[in-house]
Amino acid sequence: MKNIDQKWLYLITLSFIWGSSFILIKRSLVGYTPLQVGGLRIVFASTLLFIIGFKSLKTLSKTDWKWIGIAGLCSSFFPPFFFALAQTEISSGITSILNSVAPLFTTLVGIALFGLMLKGRQVLGVLIGLFGTVVLIAAGMENNVNQNYWYSLFIIFAALGYAFNINIIKKYLSHLSPLAVTTASFGVAFFPALIILMYTGVFQQFVHNSAMHQAVWYIMALAFLGTALANILFNKLIKLSSPVFAASVTYLIPLVAVLFGFLDGENISFIQLLGGLIILFGVWLVNRKKPNLNEKIK
Repeated sequence: MKNIDQKWLYLITLSFIWGSSFILIKRSLVGYTPLQVGGLRIVFASTLLFIIGFKSLKTLSKTDWKWIGIAGLCSSFFPPFFFALAQTEISSGITSILNSVAPLFTTLVGIALFGLMLKGRQVLGVLIGLFGTVVLIAAGMENNVNQNYWYSLFIIFAALGYAFNINIIKKYLSHLSPLAVTTASFGVAFFPALIILMYTGVFQQFVHNSAMHQAVWYIMALAFLGTALANILFNKLIKLSSPVFAASVTYLIPLVAVLFGFLDGENISFIQLLGGLIILFGVWLVNRKKPNLNEKIK
């Protein structure tokens, strides 16, 4: 019973933290390029994690590091860049809705590579969710001609990376603490991100750029709360629950993100909202459990 309460508490907390991440990315892009936003997000988060979690790395074996390397690239390195790139062309609210395909991809990756078995109802849910994604992207391309919806592919790839990460952690790294997994994953992402940052010249530009001085606070909030803290909580959630339940945080993220986007002046059409609802319905169908008849009789 305690684990059930804890996993819901983590789910709700993460929905608020990650739901606000999209508007923070939007504000960060006012002063920085997408590569700089993604790189600084990783470097700031990694620095904090090294300070509080460096000792936990001693618990990792050579085999653990192999899986951490894959999981770290899938979830800690590529997605921060992909989300920043996507939001140069797509609103924060729509980006968050597109991210709702993560539980569906978690299921598909689990079936293809990790031996997960699906029932007919769950297969239908996956197909419905993917259909909702197509509706959402098509509606966006038609109603927002000033936005390039090909950039939606960055969100799709990020969601796919999260799907691999969740399944890997659940199957191969669940014996490690959430702090160890998170710190090691960002340890993998730190040096490539730092090289990219040096290539962009961000450190030289920062000295004389007032827009960067203002936007850096958004990146720091994004890194420390939306990346470092959130990933520790998320890895804890994976440990407490199933991979698909953990990915279901994307049920609630769009609600928070769309609210922030609306307050920031973003508009979302009825068809786009419909596409988002179709995605969420498909994800719900995949996760829904049949009631236990014996429990109902009791």
